[in-house]
Amino acid sequence: MFLTNVLLKKAKSKHIMVLMESVVSGHKFNAVRERLADKLEVLRYDPYIQHESLYKERKKIKSIKK
Repeated sequence: MFLTNVLLKKAKSKHIMVLMESVVSGHKFNAVRERLADKLEVLRYDPYIQHESLYKERKKIKSIKK
């Protein structure tokens, strides 16, 4: 391995896009969070049941450079 490969290594992005899924109905949307933060859990309006419901983070989609 060349020394230049080590010195020019790409820095990780600070934010990631994650998939949020409703616990009640399975409705999904994308959200952005910091890489080092805890997994997201939010209360948000669910259009399938027309009430607020709990959304939990399911998986990482991609890295985002802001």
